[in-house]
Amino acid sequence: MIRTRQLLTLAAGSAAMVFAAQSGMSAATAHATAPTVKPAAAAAKPNIVFVLTDDMSTNLLPYMPEVQKLQSQGTSFSDFVVSNSLCCPSRSSIFTGEYPHNTGVLSNTAESNGGFKAFHDHGLDKDTFAVALKAKGYRTAMMGKYLNGYDPKSTVDGQQPYMPQGWSQWDVVGNGLPEYNYNLAHNHTMEPHGDKNKDYLTDVLSEKGQSFIKKSAAANKPFMLEVALFTPHGPSTPARRDKKDFPGLKAPQGPAFDKLPTNAPPWLARQNPLTQSEKTAIDKKFRKRAQSLQAVDEMLGKLRQSLTSAHVADNTYVVFSSDNGFHLGEYRLKAGKQTAFDTDVRVPLVIAGPGVAAGRTSHAQVSNIDFAPTFEKIGGAAVSSKVDGHSMLPLLDGGSDAGWRTANLIEHRHAKPAHDDPDNDGSESVSPPNYHAMRTNSYTYVEYDSGAKEYYDLSTDPDELHNTAGQLSQARLAKLHDALTGLKNCHGDGCWSAGHP
Repeated sequence: MIRTRQLLTLAAGSAAMVFAAQSGMSAATAHATAPTVKPAAAAAKPNIVFVLTDDMSTNLLPYMPEVQKLQSQGTSFSDFVVSNSLCCPSRSSIFTGEYPHNTGVLSNTAESNGGFKAFHDHGLDKDTFAVALKAKGYRTAMMGKYLNGYDPKSTVDGQQPYMPQGWSQWDVVGNGLPEYNYNLAHNHTMEPHGDKNKDYLTDVLSEKGQSFIKKSAAANKPFMLEVALFTPHGPSTPARRDKKDFPGLKAPQGPAFDKLPTNAPPWLARQNPLTQSEKTAIDKKFRKRAQSLQAVDEMLGKLRQSLTSAHVADNTYVVFSSDNGFHLGEYRLKAGKQTAFDTDVRVPLVIAGPGVAAGRTSHAQVSNIDFAPTFEKIGGAAVSSKVDGHSMLPLLDGGSDAGWRTANLIEHRHAKPAHDDPDNDGSESVSPPNYHAMRTNSYTYVEYDSGAKEYYDLSTDPDELHNTAGQLSQARLAKLHDALTGLKNCHGDGCWSAGHP
């Protein structure tokens, strides 16, 4: 295993190679090498397996051979952008298909209108894709990380552990970041886990996921399985078998590493150059992030093998993605996220399944608000008029991306340091001031509440190192402002038209 990963390391030198990996092999080669499966024994409705990582940046793709295999057999999205580069607001958008300004979940903690409490108090756990799919006869399973602030030991609505409606099986952990010594809520019972190798959380979720697939297929029921990992989020704890992988691996140092953009906004302009000790720490963090994802990659392979063994692989959509990206040294920022830079908002998305074009890369401007309507369309459920997103199914058969939205909205609410927020605990992560941003395939435009602006021409400046907002005409700025205002105030179907500025 280590030798295989060392070979992968040699191929991981630059961001360009990361995106080259997204294209995978040709469709003909993928067809020739795809596993042969028996006719689907499950119900006619397709199944869904959704693997969601935490804080995964695109520069980690070269260290995940099973994800690369999925790319060769499915479609990758090069411009998948999250609505908010923070765990809880992003996951709330995933569950509901709504932007943060419509979910009302704006942060990770209850004190700042966020976290599990805000999601529950707003009634959103009654309006997820799981509720819609279960109503259509699906067996649904949620495994791993739910929302920040969820605690299996807490009593909510008279339940302890609390299990939201819409889920047939519930295997969820509160704080799983250490990967050991945690309590897992299995439906309405508690399963304590210690620090033995068998307790490693990703492996436990892998076994539970495989079992769920086997039982669902045997029951001849369509199923939806979400496995939401805590990795590679810090402290990025790898399985003990993977702790020595990638010896000497260093973090990529692309053009934006330890560089400030020209005309940087005030909050960013204050960042000092990285010290050598900080760069050494960044290398160690990147190596641990790659190590921690090895168990995730193995889990993806095992889940797919379970689909094949159960004779349902040809009737199952397999989706791999992350809740947000991550910067690690870019723009003089140490470990963190929450900015509108591509490092933080553009994340991997790969989908394989029935009718999905193999080895293709789509450049459509898709977003995490598109997951819920996509899953609901797969299951034959009606998509609520409240949903801001759009089904991605028309993008999966190899046809044109024409007609898809051309702009995605990114929202951010500044968060003060809080001891219970792993992304704003007062250490390295920097939470920018409030902003709204619009990302297209040709530019990123940012407006801060303070009045500061950023504009990066992605066609000439893909590394976002030259803020040219000050060089734009007043007429151009007015058009950008109007388009962004339309997006940040949109609701439901109106978001689709607002996404075509």
